[in-house]
Amino acid sequence: MSIFNAGEIIDLAIKIEENGLNFYRSFADTLQSKKEKDIFNLLADEESKHRETFAKMLLSVEKYEPPTSYPDEYFAYLQAYADSVIFTADDLKKKVESISSSRDAIEFGIRRELDSILYYQEMKAFVPEAQKETVDKIIAEERNHFLKLSSMKKEM
Repeated sequence: MSIFNAGEIIDLAIKIEENGLNFYRSFADTLQSKKEKDIFNLLADEESKHRETFAKMLLSVEKYEPPTSYPDEYFAYLQAYADSVIFTADDLKKKVESISSSRDAIEFGIRRELDSILYYQEMKAFVPEAQKETVDKIIAEERNHFLKLSSMKKEM
């Protein structure tokens, strides 16, 4: 059963990356340790790269127009939905308070990437068969970010 269009999933992915970018940048600004600050700024930079990659992917899919007479409301709904997935402010605030080392910071980023991968794998079931490859590309990007962070963790 197809509920979503690949363009919608990419739009959500872009919004989630923007939320991650804003979160990591804001959190980096609160840190005293240069090393931890650098890690969170790196995470923010990676989210920015993902956002750009997903924006390019969006150009290659058919533009999605919601089947509603109020498309602005629909896209506001998508933004609100994206705000409640992966990077939720209240939940994250509690989790980041426990970060006390660079290793903790990297592990935090790894968990966010794993959450993203699981989310997109679930969403893939709701797009038409012909568009699943597009969602697979989003998942591949998140996996690459996960691998990069895992490599950083091993080097510590």
